[in-house]
Amino acid sequence: MNRAILEALSSAILFELRDPRVKNVTILNVETTDDLKASKVRVGVRGDAKIQSLTLHGLESSRGFLQSKIAERLETRYTPILKFVLEPNWLDHLTATSQGFLEAAATAIEIDGDGTESADDEMDADNNEEELEVDDDPPTG
Repeated sequence: MNRAILEALSSAILFELRDPRVKNVTILNVETTDDLKASKVRVGVRGDAKIQSLTLHGLESSRGFLQSKIAERLETRYTPILKFVLEPNWLDHLTATSQGFLEAAATAIEIDGDGTESADDEMDADNNEEELEVDDDPPTG
């Protein structure tokens, strides 16, 4: 449910919302209560404190419109009431997370580079062993 709400909000903000205050917004996370009556939407906004504040006010002003878009998409008995929460250090967290992914990828490459064959190399070796015999003589008839 949280993922569906996140996708509906992202789409509505990106393509349908016309509030000039709402720009450079990233929806980081959505947490919905078990009864689907409320959702906490964590957002990150690029820019200084003034821009972040204006964007948050724009989102609050657009809450009814955004809830209607969620209602159209989810078709549930209740539409959650949205509460927008600004994450001030979201960019630092995103950078740290992406750095972790890069380190994990580098470790995986080093493990494959130690002389053992990876799964792709083994598949290529199997395909090379099965060479087809080509008949150079044309058929006579």
